[in-house]
Amino acid sequence: MPALVLLGAQWGDEGKGKATDLLGGSVDYVVRYQGGNNAGHTVVVGDQKYALHLLPSGILSPDCVPVIGNGVVVDPSVLLSELSGLNDRGVDTSKLLISGNAHIITPFNVTVDKVTERFLGKRKIGTTGRGIGPTYADKINRVGIRVQDLYDESILTQKVEAALDFKNQVLAKLYNRRAISVAQVVEELLGYADQIEGFVADTTLILNNALDEDKVVLFEGGQGTLLDIDHGTYPFVTSSNPTAGGACTGAGVGPTKISRVIGILKAYTTRVGAGPFPTELFDADGEALRRIGGERGVTTGRDRRCGWFDAVIARYATRVNGLTDFFLTKLDVLTGWEQIPVCVAYEIDGKRVEELPYSQTDFHHAKPVYENLPGWSEDITGAKSFSDLPKNAQAYVKALEEMSGAPISAIGVGPGRDETIQINSFL
Repeated sequence: MPALVLLGAQWGDEGKGKATDLLGGSVDYVVRYQGGNNAGHTVVVGDQKYALHLLPSGILSPDCVPVIGNGVVVDPSVLLSELSGLNDRGVDTSKLLISGNAHIITPFNVTVDKVTERFLGKRKIGTTGRGIGPTYADKINRVGIRVQDLYDESILTQKVEAALDFKNQVLAKLYNRRAISVAQVVEELLGYADQIEGFVADTTLILNNALDEDKVVLFEGGQGTLLDIDHGTYPFVTSSNPTAGGACTGAGVGPTKISRVIGILKAYTTRVGAGPFPTELFDADGEALRRIGGERGVTTGRDRRCGWFDAVIARYATRVNGLTDFFLTKLDVLTGWEQIPVCVAYEIDGKRVEELPYSQTDFHHAKPVYENLPGWSEDITGAKSFSDLPKNAQAYVKALEEMSGAPISAIGVGPGRDETIQINSFL
């Protein structure tokens, strides 16, 4: 019953797509369990680069069944566009499964997201404007529209009416926007029904049966631990639970079936959007990390904020996720620095703090306490084993492992599918 959870251990964009794709050839199912098309994965296969936003990375592995779980919010137009793009490139997408309980991102959710963010002005959260937050809000307010509702026009119409009854008043009276037509929304949503019907299934039943049959299931989180709605840097977070517990609720699999929890760590730290970031760099080093690392959001197209590795948040990720392993990515980006600072603690009001403060105020004022580790200048992209790495690169990895609280079982030394050092097996 090998069920693995793979998630971001920082603020997202750690390279989960590479890690998921690496495991995809060894697993039977890859499951997205939360988020929507506000998450992005870049996967490099040979000389081909694939940018995935909503689909599980396992869709690129021909023997793997990709699954969109009930915890995901689905924009049908984005889904169909992404499927079409992969089909045009010769990728077989016919095995995809979509939970009938997943919620639909409607046109009015996107509208609400955009006008609300503009209205907030300086207090904006930094959302992607893709309707993710409003869709999750509708879900919690019990006025959401699920995939299965596309196949009952009467229920769909009632639910759209219920959702728009309040929203249209807000749009008209608060934002001075035209009311949205119920009939137009229903017509648009019904237009997607036939196109995705072949993918819709009871994915909870399928996944639990698969685990009972000793199939290997990989649960793939979007975003990262510090963007979790409960455990992240609230309110500068996403609207779902990318942490390990979210895999259980977002896929309908009990916690006793999870065997490994793998955290993806970038060898430095990045963040997209607003919110506190203690190790953020505003100098030439920050620009170099951004340039060498290609730090631009796959989905947003925004430059990522860059900083040195933060061991405090790595330890926090280990704790709240129960991490059993780390996959360290982009170690090659650090080649060329004589000294590499690593944040080992924070200074808050003159006191040294080695664990993430629970107070948002304290975290906002946290100043990084650095230790400098010796760097290396050798090209490491051809390394096939840990011993192939320069001694200083080995020491850097071992130091991060000791500081973070879980073993580093794989290391990314380049963007390619085969540019990975496997130290311990995840299976």
